[in-house]
Amino acid sequence: MRIIAGDMRGRRLVAPAGTDTRPTSDRVRESMFAILGDITDCEVLDLFAGSGALAMEALSRGARRALCIDTAPGALQSIRTNAALLEDGERLRVRRADWRRALVDEAAAGRRYGLCLLDPPYSLLPRITGDLAGLLVPVLEPGATIVVEGAASGGPVEIPGLSVASRVDRTYGSTSITIIHTDVSK
Repeated sequence: MRIIAGDMRGRRLVAPAGTDTRPTSDRVRESMFAILGDITDCEVLDLFAGSGALAMEALSRGARRALCIDTAPGALQSIRTNAALLEDGERLRVRRADWRRALVDEAAAGRRYGLCLLDPPYSLLPRITGDLAGLLVPVLEPGATIVVEGAASGGPVEIPGLSVASRVDRTYGSTSITIIHTDVSK
C-alpha cells in the first residue's frame, strides 16, 4: 500500500496484520479521489479507518485535518505508524471508539466535516445504514460529501433519511464505492 498522489505521494503505508482489516486497494483509492476532485482545506472524518490509508491520502491531497476512528487495537497501531509520515502531527487525530459514540461526541463538541469516509466491514454495512443519517448529519458541513465503500454484490448503498444532492456509484471488481454529495444545510 502506498499514497497515490499529493505531498506524500509514493510513501509506503502499513496495514494491520490478519484478515480483520481490508485496506482499500490503490486502484480504488485512486479512482475515488479522482471523482472527489479538490479536497483542499477539507476536514475529514474516517470511520472504520483500518490502516488510515484513506485519511492519509486525503491529507496528502491537501485536506486540512483528519480524524480516524476505529476500535481494533491493530488498526489503531497501524494508523499511528502511518501518521508518523506527517511532518505536522496535529493534522491527524486518532480515536479508539465505536462509530456511534464517536459521532455523538463529535456533534456534542461542535465539530463539522466536509468529507466523511466510511469503509466498514462489508457484512456490517447493511446494519449501520439505518442509523447513519441521524448520527452523521449533525457532524456534516453544508454540502458535505460522504464516501461509502462496500461489496459490489451488495448493490448501491442507500442511507435512509439523508438528503442527497447527487451521487456517483462505481464498481471495481468485488468492491463498490458510493460518493454522495449531500444537500445538508445548517
